[in-house]
Amino acid sequence: MGVSFASAAQLGDAKGGDSTEATAKPKRSFYAARDLYKYRHQYPNFKDIRYQNDLSNLRFYKNKIPFKPDGVYIEEVLNKWKGDYEKLEHNHTYIQWLFPLREQGLNFYAKELTTYEIEEFKKTKEAIRRFLLAYKMMLEFFGIKLIDKTGNVARAVNWQERFQHLNESQHNYLRITRILKSLGELGYESFKSPLVKFILHEALVENTIPNIKQSALEYFVYTIRDRRERRKLLRFAQKHYTPSENFIWGPPRKEELEGSKAQKSPVSPASGHNSQICTHKKSKDSKHSSSAVPVNNKTSEEKKVAPGEPGEETDRTSTEPSSEAASPRNTEKDGNAENSNSQPEKTINNPTEKKESTSPPEKDEEGENHNQDCENPGKTGSHDDVLLQ
Repeated sequence: MGVSFASAAQLGDAKGGDSTEATAKPKRSFYAARDLYKYRHQYPNFKDIRYQNDLSNLRFYKNKIPFKPDGVYIEEVLNKWKGDYEKLEHNHTYIQWLFPLREQGLNFYAKELTTYEIEEFKKTKEAIRRFLLAYKMMLEFFGIKLIDKTGNVARAVNWQERFQHLNESQHNYLRITRILKSLGELGYESFKSPLVKFILHEALVENTIPNIKQSALEYFVYTIRDRRERRKLLRFAQKHYTPSENFIWGPPRKEELEGSKAQKSPVSPASGHNSQICTHKKSKDSKHSSSAVPVNNKTSEEKKVAPGEPGEETDRTSTEPSSEAASPRNTEKDGNAENSNSQPEKTINNPTEKKESTSPPEKDEEGENHNQDCENPGKTGSHDDVLLQ
């Protein structure tokens, strides 16, 4: 997999998402929606490209090889780096080894996980033990402590100092996204919701880390594969988000849905007239009818790929992203390519990738359309700004 601009987009969201919140409505990220959709759905249409006997990540966690390029073994990281916040902050190569993914990060010495390696990792007790120690070490670095075996977390003793640092050192938001993804890959999906709920509470209710809320809502929540858990977190966030009218995640408000339907009703006759014109044109150009069949078949096929769900907004259609949405916002400054799976250029130009990246998100969940708002990033205040996420 190549490195995408998703992590760069997250860094841009973290830096600019909250500074303008009082005057501008937040905008959804096309790259985040697509990247996290692929992650939640186990990277559809992707096959492992590495030999399964490599197992670099597992061998690192078994203390058999050091991580590159630093040449440090996992036991040294866990024993000597713990509590060394300067090292954990400024070193940008260890995070891809501590929390491996099926995505290529910017540390090209780190190897992507394979499905075979994931299964072997889960069966190796010493690897799992060290993985949890690494998780606890990073939580402490953020000012959080793991309090039980179910994944519940709370403030650490040094939370005030660490939260202040976390609020200002926003490249760590990319690290949190990677950590959450890695938890899900290596058998600890249940640990993700408690951490995300804790972060949302601190950001929205306690206001201790306000700068993190854009990343929490745009990225952290959507690493969670269970739709019901995501909805719970979004409802919690919507309840506490200020200003409330700027909350663009989760289901739309009832009045917005009704307003959208009201705006559509006057144009119904025109759309009917257009149908008659199209019918007339089709009969006139009957000699080209054979070319129309594949189009209908394609539409039918796309519907099969992305079946609708109850409560879905049928008036939302998915189109290709605009050139503005397809251009990167900035370049990655950290060594953590947390959302590095997709390549925007290839996705836009490859018809096969279109089905994977565009159609499925349209029907992903509760009528969620991950792409629509990001195709028109300059448009605010419309019904399409309220993505069903």
